[in-house]
Amino acid sequence: MNDMTSFIQDTATADGLIAADRLSSMLHITRAELATTLGLSRDAIAKTARVAAPSTQSRLRDIVEILNRVRPWAGSPQQAFAWYRSQPLPSFGDQTAEALVKEGRAEAVKRYLDRVAVGGYA
Repeated sequence: MNDMTSFIQDTATADGLIAADRLSSMLHITRAELATTLGLSRDAIAKTARVAAPSTQSRLRDIVEILNRVRPWAGSPQQAFAWYRSQPLPSFGDQTAEALVKEGRAEAVKRYLDRVAVGGYA
């Protein structure tokens, strides 16, 4: 089993949705902080019907995928999250991954991480 499968399994429910409470617990933050980090309303994370919405699940899956890609060299989910929130990315005018995800640019962050993983310039 690869790290990504394991990370998703750690945060996913039996029906394949990313559980906001499991993710926030893994990162040692509140659900409200998770919502803010993703650029979502508190209700999007707190209310069962809203957390299952495709737009909310898309943001949750984005952060799980990004953190999973960073975790091997960051060391832990918490350290990967610290990178996500604070590391300026030169390719994006020194914006953080968090800022880019809030703008709906998670795919750009994933492509950037893919490029760096194969030895490309950051």
